[in-house]
Parts: sequence; C-alpha cells; structure tokens
Amino acid sequence: MLNPKLRGIVYATAAAVLVTGCGADDIASPGTGGNITINNPAAPPPPPPPPPPPAGVTAATGCPTIGNTVQLTDDGTITGPTGTYRVCTLPSVLTASSTLTKVPGLLYRLGGRVDVGTDQGPTEETTDPTDVVLTIAPGVVVYGGTGVSWLNVNRGNRISAVGTAALPIVFTSRDNVLGLNSDSSIGQWGGVVLNGRAPITDCAAPAATPGTIDCERQVEGAVDPARYGGATSTDNSGRMSFVQIRFSGFVLSGNSELQSLTTGGTGSGTILNNIQSFNSSDDGAEFFGGTVNMKYFVSIGADDDNLDTDVGVKANFQYVLAVQRQGAGDSMIEADSDNTVDGNTPRQNTRLSNFTFIQRNNTGNGVSMLLRGGTDYSMFNGVVVSPSVTCLRISRAQTAATTADASIDEAGAPVFRSVVMQCGTPAFAGANTVTEAQVSAIFGSGSNGNNSAFTPTLTSLFINGASETAVAAFNASTIASYFDATTYIGAVKDANDTWYAGWTCNSATASLGTSVTGLCTSLPTF
Repeated sequence: MLNPKLRGIVYATAAAVLVTGCGADDIASPGTGGNITINNPAAPPPPPPPPPPPAGVTAATGCPTIGNTVQLTDDGTITGPTGTYRVCTLPSVLTASSTLTKVPGLLYRLGGRVDVGTDQGPTEETTDPTDVVLTIAPGVVVYGGTGVSWLNVNRGNRISAVGTAALPIVFTSRDNVLGLNSDSSIGQWGGVVLNGRAPITDCAAPAATPGTIDCERQVEGAVDPARYGGATSTDNSGRMSFVQIRFSGFVLSGNSELQSLTTGGTGSGTILNNIQSFNSSDDGAEFFGGTVNMKYFVSIGADDDNLDTDVGVKANFQYVLAVQRQGAGDSMIEADSDNTVDGNTPRQNTRLSNFTFIQRNNTGNGVSMLLRGGTDYSMFNGVVVSPSVTCLRISRAQTAATTADASIDEAGAPVFRSVVMQCGTPAFAGANTVTEAQVSAIFGSGSNGNNSAFTPTLTSLFINGASETAVAAFNASTIASYFDATTYIGAVKDANDTWYAGWTCNSATASLGTSVTGLCTSLPTF
C-alpha cells in the first residue's frame, strides 16, 4: 500500500497527462458551448427638467402722468401670487379729465375716497367748472387700498369705464391683489358711486318738493358731502361696460354700506351694460332714484340683496343673472321702503325682463322678492329658483293697488308675465294690510304664462332646460323700446347663449364658463 505522500504524487502526474491531451479549442464554457458576451442595458435617459414656473408679472418702472399735469403717486410695489406690480395712487380729487391707461405691471390704487370732479349742483350753470371725465382703458385694474376707499363720480362729471369682452375692467380690493381672498371674502373696500341730476324722492330737506332741483340726497354711507338729485331725467353720468366689481361694500358710517355699484339720480343718458358684482357685503347694485337702464348684469354672492331700487327710480333692466352664496344673502329683489314719504312722486316704476334668480338662503327679509313702499313693478320672462324661501311678498295697500292713477303717478298693481317660480311654503306673503291671497291673485299663477309651482330643469345652474324652453315668452319690447324682444324666458336661452361668459370671473358659487380673468379670487394677468 502506497503511503499518502507517494499516492499524491501519482494522482498529480495522471491529471497533468490528461490535460496535456486536450487542445485549447477543446475547453468549453459551461452552458454555452463558447465564449460569453455580456451586453448591459443602456442607462435610462435622465428625467426631463420640471417646467419653469409661470412667468409672474413684473412691476412697471414708474407711474404715469394723467390729466396732462398730475403725476400719480408712486407707492412702490405690491406682490401677490400673480407677480409684482407698480402701485400708482390716484389723487383724492381729479380736477381735470384723465385717462387711466393699461400699463403692464401697473395697478391703480384708491387711497381713500376719490372724487371725479367736484359736485356741480342739481342744475347745469354757465358758471360750472369744466366737466371732468375719468376714462379707464380696457384691461385696467383699480383696487381699493383701504377699507374706506371708494370712487365717487360727482354730479356734472362722468366716468367712461369701457372694457371689452377680452379685456374687462376690474375694480377690486388689496387682499385680492395679495391673493388672500376666498370665495366667502366680502366688504374689503367701498365700491363705485355714480351721482346725477335726475329726479328723486325722499328729499333731505323737509320742505323740498320731490322730483325738483330742490330735492337732493346724500349718498348712503358717505360721511362727507356726496349729493345727488335734480330734475334732468336725461342726465348723463357716463358709461360703464364690461366691468367687474369685486369684494366691495365696506361700512363707511353707522350701518350704511356701499354696494358694488351705487347710482344716485343718474339719468337715461348714462349707459350701463355687462357689469358683474362679486361678493358685495351689501347689495349687488342699488339704484336711488333717477331714470336707469341696464342690460347684462351678473350679481354673484351678494351678502344682502342683488337688485335694490329706491327713492322713485324709473328703471328698465334686462338679462339679469343673480346667484346667492350658500349660507349668505338676503333677497333677490328689494324694492323701495315702507316709510312716511313713500307717497312721494315720482313713484318708483321698475321693469325687469329676462332674469334668472337662484335663491339659496332664508335670511333677512325671508323672501326672494320684496315689493313695498308703493312701488310699481313689472316682471317679464323670469325664472325664480327659491325652493326653501317664499317667492313674493307685497307690503302696503298702495303697492298692491290695482287701479292706475296718473295724478299720483300710480301705474297699478305689480305685473307678471311669463314668470315661473319654484317656491318654498308659502309661495306668497303679504304685509301691512296686504294678504297672502291678494299677492297670489296679483301674481296670477296659471294665467299670462305664470307658474308658482314650477319644477326647474336648468342646466349648469342657470341655463334653460326643456321645461324653461317650453314656456312662451312675453314680448317686453311692447312695454318699452329699451327691451329686446326675446323668444325665451330667463337670463340665458340655452348652451349657445354665452353673453355672461369670458368677461366675468368664476367662483365656487357660480361657474360662468371660460373666463379671461380666471377665478374671482385671483388677479387677471392679461
């Protein structure tokens, strides 16, 4: 037997012989029958860089001169989510006609009350100073720098705020610029006030005769003099078209607030169309006396009433869309006041055609439409959605009077033609000697196209559906030449009728379609 050392030598010699008998080509790689080539996968491309942030607005280099001589105050810059802007503050009184031009990266600021001209009194005199006209170019943004900021157009002077559907003019608040607002923000500055020389009632001077040059009033809420009234029914306070007024209605004194838009004694020479009120802390718009015409009015989120008329106004409104915020707001319509002078003439006579009201709350007046104070009122081609609130209340015998009497400027009882309503219980209410049965009879459900038990089929909140389309329209042009003759009820005929879109801003309260200014809570960047 071989010892272990010798056995190891033998085994090593045998292995060497076996290897020597194989050529180099006889050595195989396991499992391939040949050499292995390893191809590593290509590295994935790097992810694309994130998109650049939206280009923010860059502040203008300075403030312009207006009225040829007035260098606006440069108050530095203000920065919000949409960029940085040059702040140019208007003087407290504009004494010469001036134009606010659209300058990229520039905002115009109201530092407090800003007067357009000075009050020239109730009549045109040869000694009057030259009329001042404030012209505001399309796309301009004006904001209230303080809570008590407001724009006041005095009698004998005018505003020309004429935007376009693509470039509306925006009046708003400082908080809106800073991006601090939500869809429930309200009351952050005053608003826009137009004063004129048309007839009014409820004179400030007890001995004055209503409707004459001696009958004047002070703008509601104003501390310093801001008067309106006269005897010129055709007076002209200027023009406002394609305008948004946001987050207005600050309390100026006592319990008096300004609205988004306030008119006092403005005459028929004044042009108002395509105006949006958004989140006024008081009314969407209030009209004190005068002879007023307005088309295409959108009132969204008013904390009080949407369309308020008073002190003997003679008014024609067509195409009115009003929508309440959830949990806020009072009536859709509040007409006049019951008081000791509600027998004054001229008596209010308001006529409204093609309107859609979305009433969501039962607060304040507890009624969607309140007619009182002896007012004459006519409604044509309307849709009222008020499922949890009484639709119509009429107060005082004079308001419900069915006999026309020219000697006291009384046109008779309120008139309704092709008005359909979804109402809470009861649908009607009376007050101050007027009964529920009288109000129901005046409305006349089942006749003249009226229906107080209507089931709405509106789409997108306010666009007519099949049931609205089926209602025959009343030709309001037979009542006043100002009205268009329409073949439909409501403010919006169908999905192809988009008069409200583009120039308005959107919110959770109401989406108004494609908007050139975007959300009401954001500043436009056009």
